Amino acid sequence: MRIAIRLDDISIDMNWEKFYRFKALIDEFDIKPLIGVIPDNKDQMLKDFREDSGVKFEGDFWAYIRGLQAEGWTVAMHGLNHVYTTNKSGMFPLNNFSEYSGLSYEKQYEMIKQGKEILIANGIETDIFMAPAHNYDKNTLKALKENGFVKITDGFGIRPYEYKGITFYPISYRKSKTIRKSLKIEYCENNQDMVINDNYSTLVFHTNTMNEMDFQNAKGIFECNKCISYGEYLKGNTLKQGFIDRIREYVMAKMKHILTNR
Repeated sequence: MRIAIRLDDISIDMNWEKFYRFKALIDEFDIKPLIGVIPDNKDQMLKDFREDSGVKFEGDFWAYIRGLQAEGWTVAMHGLNHVYTTNKSGMFPLNNFSEYSGLSYEKQYEMIKQGKEILIANGIETDIFMAPAHNYDKNTLKALKENGFVKITDGFGIRPYEYKGITFYPISYRKSKTIRKSLKIEYCENNQDMVINDNYSTLVFHTNTMNEMDFQNAKGIFECNKCISYGEYLKGNTLKQGFIDRIREYVMAKMKHILTNR
């Protein structure tokens, strides 16, 4: 299994000390991740992370993001304000709160349009959407398509899949299981090439909340697993997802939510 890396909650309001540390780590292994950039952050919790950082960001935030794109990093639009406005669980119920799910199509269309305009005004173009709290509904999908977004970083599965004219790039259902499927002990011991299949998954990291053990675990993952740049994931063959597949994915997400919040 090939593992891609996704970083959430990228904004001027983040813990830059931890972000720079994580960037240095993935640079060491030449991994180009997907980053979810918030167009207009209004999430106070993220603003607090910035205050907690021992490193202050100096310079033009948007120029920095453009520089990451030039390095080969992939950018997704991560909502608009990253503020949860409803308690709806949507089509992928990993959480029971959302910035979008439950709102009218018209409202969601305007929010997505506004977010895209902010990115474009700052020189960032993308057709990939990253829903805050992994939460979206049918109105979200319709509004995304109308605004030119044709990819979503979410869902469960072993390959990218198509649904309603949008390609979904699944995330890991259980990180430990994903790692076991990719891990080859002989690679770590002998630095030999791994035998891998054509399956893919994404490991999600929130650098703002990582502690020392999280960084050590991440380094171990990168040392002993086949981690790829997100651009390679985008080139993977896609599957079609039918009604039964949608039901199975919904149940998996619901069960994970229940188990995580017990």
